[in-house]
Amino acid sequence: MFHCYILYSPSLNKFYIGHTGDSLTNRLRKHNSNHKGFTGQKADWSIVHKEMFDNKDQALAREKEIKAWKSRVMIQKLLERYTKNLKHPDL
Repeated sequence: MFHCYILYSPSLNKFYIGHTGDSLTNRLRKHNSNHKGFTGQKADWSIVHKEMFDNKDQALAREKEIKAWKSRVMIQKLLERYTKNLKHPDL
């Protein structure tokens, strides 16, 4: 099982998009650890969106698709649609 995921840091007011074959709990722990990468700046990242895929290629393709948007507005619309579907599964 592979995931494409979006993290959010309130202190940076930034999103991070990634993919992994690890458990999301372990991956989030790594993002929130003190390291040299972009997410190592702060330890307040949380998962705000996730999608599951059968293989790595699909998860990576979705990550690249979201990153290609280069748009915070589009990411927020994705999150809104996801939240709306959770509240109203018949929509």
